[in-house]
Amino acid sequence: MKRLLIAALCLISSAHSYAYDKPYIGEVRTINAAYDDTLSYLARDYNLGYLELLSANQNVDPWMPGEGTEITLPARHILPDAPRKGIVINLAEMRLYAYLDSDLAPVTYPLGIGREGLETPTGQTHIRYKMAGPTWRPTARMREEDPSLPAEVGPGYENPLGTHALYLGWPEYLIHGTNRPFGIGRRVSSGCIRMYPEAITKLFEIIDTGTAVNVIDQPIKAAWIDDTLYIEAHTNSKQSIEREDGNTITPSPLTYDEIQYIKRIAGDEAGTIDWDIINKIVLKRNGMPMPALTRKTDAKKAPQAEEPESKDTEKDILTTAQNANRLNINN
Repeated sequence: MKRLLIAALCLISSAHSYAYDKPYIGEVRTINAAYDDTLSYLARDYNLGYLELLSANQNVDPWMPGEGTEITLPARHILPDAPRKGIVINLAEMRLYAYLDSDLAPVTYPLGIGREGLETPTGQTHIRYKMAGPTWRPTARMREEDPSLPAEVGPGYENPLGTHALYLGWPEYLIHGTNRPFGIGRRVSSGCIRMYPEAITKLFEIIDTGTAVNVIDQPIKAAWIDDTLYIEAHTNSKQSIEREDGNTITPSPLTYDEIQYIKRIAGDEAGTIDWDIINKIVLKRNGMPMPALTRKTDAKKAPQAEEPESKDTEKDILTTAQNANRLNINN
């Protein structure tokens, strides 16, 4: 009888594993900047990363927004296209999702990740162990680049790992705090995953050893919200550097796999997609869910829109020059 009861409870738990059925979390908000605000300070205040706030406010001076300037807070996030369990990290948006309670939305935090040449790896791993007050030991590569580095740094304000660390199944890779919070929402680390000091403390308390960690890289996300298909486009590695440097990002057309993913999410409405609308969203890459298609409720569907023909990644939608000129993306 006891075994039957346990089995029944397991079935109930399994049946409710995806009780939170919305494809997104949060809502976009706007605020007015104060005289001394910067995007870096506002990002931390509102649980956002620097680049995602910069992408949502492309016409705002990040260091001097100006008193009264309207600032968009991109706090609505389409959930990544990955199993909803454990921790999911999407490198493209530099954001972590922790699926802790099947009845609730996942907990989410912005991240700092590996820089060019020292990228954070993708794949599946787990939380091997946790440590409060970790000791930082620079790698041989770090010591070679900067011989003045100490052999180790114990707990304290100068520790690059911050106050708490989650050690992964991958050697030398951690999810940890930082003594440089302005690096959150940027590609600045040596491959480890950084969090705001207050965020790692919260995650440390609620995550168990053994929790699965799935690291993906998904710049394009899509979801139906009510009767509207939304597309959320983030910068790739090269574009994020360009945007942070204040330059116009190099247009990057959708790949064949991304086109097929959007069509899969669109479902029965895939034939009515206006690819020009989606292409414009992708070229701008503001990191926010943008409306791309309204579900047809009448029996007669609109004629099928022309879609990209090539399966060649470099030719997927239109050429880069055609896109930029046709859509006036820099205006």
